[in-house]
Amino acid sequence: MDPLRRLLRYAAPYRLVIAGAFAAMVLYGVASAALAWLIKPILDSVLPARESLAFVGTAIIVVYVVKGLGAFLSSYWMDDLGHRVVRALRTELFEHTLGQSAAFFARRSTGQLLSRVNNDVGQVQRAVSETVGDLARESLTVVGYAALLVYIDAGLALVCLTAAPIVVYPLARLGKRLRTVSRRSQEALERLSHVAGEAFAGHRIVKAFLAEDREAAKFRAASDDLYRTNMSVTGVLSVLPPLMEALGGVAIVGALWYGSGQIAAGRLTPGEFTTFVASLLLMYGPVKKLTRVNANVQQAAAAAERVFELLDAHTEVRERPGASDLPRFQSAVEFRDVTFMYEDGHGRPVLNAVSLTVPAGAVVAIVGRSGAGKTTLVNLLPRFYDVTGGSVLIDGADVRDVTLASLRRQIGIVTQETVLFDDTIAANIAYGMPEASREAIEAAARAAHAHEFIVGQAAGYETRIGERGQRLSGGQRQRLAIARAILRDAPLLVLDEATSSLDSESERLVQDALTALMRDRTSFVIAHRLSTVQRADMIVVLDRGRLVESGRHDELLARGGAYARLHRAQFAEARGGGRPVPAGPRG
Repeated sequence: MDPLRRLLRYAAPYRLVIAGAFAAMVLYGVASAALAWLIKPILDSVLPARESLAFVGTAIIVVYVVKGLGAFLSSYWMDDLGHRVVRALRTELFEHTLGQSAAFFARRSTGQLLSRVNNDVGQVQRAVSETVGDLARESLTVVGYAALLVYIDAGLALVCLTAAPIVVYPLARLGKRLRTVSRRSQEALERLSHVAGEAFAGHRIVKAFLAEDREAAKFRAASDDLYRTNMSVTGVLSVLPPLMEALGGVAIVGALWYGSGQIAAGRLTPGEFTTFVASLLLMYGPVKKLTRVNANVQQAAAAAERVFELLDAHTEVRERPGASDLPRFQSAVEFRDVTFMYEDGHGRPVLNAVSLTVPAGAVVAIVGRSGAGKTTLVNLLPRFYDVTGGSVLIDGADVRDVTLASLRRQIGIVTQETVLFDDTIAANIAYGMPEASREAIEAAARAAHAHEFIVGQAAGYETRIGERGQRLSGGQRQRLAIARAILRDAPLLVLDEATSSLDSESERLVQDALTALMRDRTSFVIAHRLSTVQRADMIVVLDRGRLVESGRHDELLARGGAYARLHRAQFAEARGGGRPVPAGPRG
């Protein structure tokens, strides 16, 4: 469907607003034509003999009031319509985007998505609020002037308006060109947003590696590209006004040639002819504006295409029709012949025929070298991705057959890269349970060894922690994430290298907090510290997407296989005086 027609569906619920705006536009168009018509009695009656002065004066005031009222109401109601449409569209776009799978976000940057939500939807709003309003209002005004021209002298009107169709063809051709160029401009703005967002988010690394000039050069290149595409848009837009000026001049000359003959023959009065010429000149403004409106429509169409492209992107992880709620976890989690391959995996599976059964209450440590598939395996549990082959079962139920809400409600996650929000400490702890009481929030914080540092903050639990919690240390952020998981009270727990980037003191506090969190829960631990591995009920060793070993710490050491080699490598590092190295970065 054409993006503009599709956009109209969002305006359909507001028919009363549209009807009111249209009625106000009719008032504006009629009043504009009436003002031009009043020139005739001014020249023919008021100025020569001061006849009908009171009537004409009153009429001028009334018509100006009606015109002003029509302009105000049409602009106000069209702005209202635009904001309503954009509110619905932007909300739907945000909700739809947030509902996409992890693979969707892996393919797109935050800057690109924000550009669609902010810039492109903003273009659409201008189209609805201003462009559509101008299109209707100026069209009705042109119709009013044209009707007045025909009423005064149909022949003269025909002479003056014959040049009008000449505008249509170049207007249509330029419209297509403009839509293409406008899309390129919006893509360039998207790249600019991406470069800026990436640099701002990674500002510490940028500064640490003295890369400010390099990032500035990337931004400058993106900005130059945006400038060039915007100038292409300007070039296309600048073609029409000179064309309109030339056609306007032709129309005036035609009017003078024909009209002088009509006056000489007594078929037109000077007042009628002056009214005709004035109407013709007044018509030029709306017609010129309409050519600009067409340009705005094409720019809005390009923006709407990009918005609807995102709305038409369907998540790879969908809730099946008739999906049932998953009862609270009780017995076992099973990975049955699980195979997984990313879309751009070039034919190589990240996981290959992995089978694993985890009984309730067990602690499973997942180890392996970089790229072994550790994080991918645990990401299948909450359906951040769906398996390519095999199945993931919770208490015998395939996770693809249950509702996403009931599945994810049962899984708590603590990752190495702690995600906190620019809100209060209390709100961050209660993120998974916003209805939690202050007593429950504080109890979770105490269990996570976070209460002590929280009460030392300026506003205690009401302290705002900044974007991504940047006003807190790494250990403090991690303990808040653990408190959040404790409060959630989910029976299944995923710990993805939760202590890998902490100093010794912070690690001890976080390990104590994790011990409290893991109590009476079934835990999947992507292992980083050997102490966690040694305490696990089961250790699973992944190598290039395959499960190559599983068992307890002592059993696997005795076998002398892949786990023993990882163990020796870590303890060799420890004996060398350094800290134990990880079993492997997240895979």
